[in-house]
Amino acid sequence: MAENDSLSDFLASAVDAAKRAGEIIRKGFYETKHVEHKGTVDLVTETDKACEDLIFNHLKQLYPTHKFIGEETTAAFGVVELTDEPTWIVDPLDGTTNFVHGFPFVCVSIGLTIGKVPTVGVVYNPIMNELFTGIRGKGAFLNGNPIKVSSQTELVKSLLATEAGTKRDKPTLDSYMNRINILLAKVRSLRMTGSCALNLCGIACGRLDLFYELGFGGPWDVAGGAVIVTEAGGLVYDPSGKDFDITAQRVAASNPLLKDAFVEALQQPE
Repeated sequence: MAENDSLSDFLASAVDAAKRAGEIIRKGFYETKHVEHKGTVDLVTETDKACEDLIFNHLKQLYPTHKFIGEETTAAFGVVELTDEPTWIVDPLDGTTNFVHGFPFVCVSIGLTIGKVPTVGVVYNPIMNELFTGIRGKGAFLNGNPIKVSSQTELVKSLLATEAGTKRDKPTLDSYMNRINILLAKVRSLRMTGSCALNLCGIACGRLDLFYELGFGGPWDVAGGAVIVTEAGGLVYDPSGKDFDITAQRVAASNPLLKDAFVEALQQPE
């Protein structure tokens, strides 16, 4: 494990990279977008690519021996392999659909895993000027101020976030809507912000009580946010209740008080 001083350096480097990419996002947010389709509803823009190039170039100059995984480059070439080596996992623009529509829930997400464990996390929303940070064992922060998860104990008083994903085939949609129907009967209300990373940060700062998503893009969606949730006193786990696997494209998060009831609700037959 790296020394704490090194982790602080890693965090500072990630914040610097995120803020530089954030300038590109902020500028592009108010301009005409040039959009490509990775799938029927999965979008990518020139801004996604420019931000990833900037972040990777910045971090590779500082840490040439580290590994790198990114949504728009590494992942485009097939299977993502996560090793024990220090690995920067980057989503240069989480919430691309929001970005295209001018909906301000967009962010840069940068996570560093060491020994496959999420260790440093930065999530930056340049439109709303919110910077979430976390270092394993050192707490979580929003714009430099400590944050913690909610103390809610009842599902019926909880705010739930989830996402529909990018698949639009009937079996996937039927399964998704059936689960939503079950959950809506048990919680106060539901939100879809369009950003997995910001949903995790919403758990971390207590804006949201419950979050789950199945079939998201990859580890770049959760690498940064997972550290921040954990350091804010929350739990990140598989929706089945088992241990969180950063490569599994399945995630749930909540405060510790809600986990058991949430997992039970998620496991009810559709």
